[in-house]
Amino acid sequence: MTTTTLVSEEVRQALREGRPVVALESTIIAHGLPRPRNLAVAVELEESVRSLGAVPATIAVVDGVARIGLDQAGLTRIAEDPSVRKLGHRDLAPALATGATGATTVSATARLADAAGIRVFATGGLGGVHREWRETQDESADLRLLAEVGVTVVCSGVKSILDVPATLQRLETLGVTVAGYGTATFPGFYLSSSGEPVDWTLHSPAEVAAVIRAREALGRPWSALVVAHPVPEAEQLDPALHDRVLARGLAELGEKGITGQAVTPFLLEYLTTHTDGASLEANLAAVRGNVRLAARIAGAYAEGAR
Repeated sequence: MTTTTLVSEEVRQALREGRPVVALESTIIAHGLPRPRNLAVAVELEESVRSLGAVPATIAVVDGVARIGLDQAGLTRIAEDPSVRKLGHRDLAPALATGATGATTVSATARLADAAGIRVFATGGLGGVHREWRETQDESADLRLLAEVGVTVVCSGVKSILDVPATLQRLETLGVTVAGYGTATFPGFYLSSSGEPVDWTLHSPAEVAAVIRAREALGRPWSALVVAHPVPEAEQLDPALHDRVLARGLAELGEKGITGQAVTPFLLEYLTTHTDGASLEANLAAVRGNVRLAARIAGAYAEGAR
């Protein structure tokens, strides 16, 4: 770790003592939720991790310093400062060098967590291959980065606005292991299932921890383990509503000529607006479940290491 990285004392001590730690991204705080609910959710997620015996490590860049574990002031800054940038892993060096403040996406969080020695990371959904890839070559930076870090990412699949089969194919090509947690199909982020099969199904935190240890025994090269944890069916977005609204949103993209990086934020906002916020609630249900599962996996991993 460099002088541009600060690991909180709580996280540093937990890592030193071999206690469970869960990395949390900060983009959902700064850019994924409305104020002031975003700060309340950030605090809630950290408390959820602690309630299960693990230490939360919310990650962000504050004034040019990569912070591994935010205090209350740091969480508040990320939640309330409208100038907070959105940082992928490619943005980390410029942000550190220029003293910027930014919330970390999946790729940046995974990169910093891996460097700090944190093995388990919880998020909502991964980025992936976009539906118009043949024309745009648009693919999330998350995918390639996950091929280079040794973290376990607990998520609810990839955002359903993306090309799920192409994303799974890309993860296979990159050598990223994908396992369903208690499911034989890949989750659909807002939906419990995308309908796409997974090759492996794991059934308990202890089983996931055993896979992590087996991967470590194999040695480098590292790549991530994606634990695909579906949102409960009772809390998913109504599938018929999801399909209807997404189809209209995709049609509007073409009508308005929206392309490139503007596609994802447009579609996510469109879903939130035209489902009367139901997509946001499904997103939060997924994140809450993933954070709890990640804490249990981190605990099982730490227990097995003793």
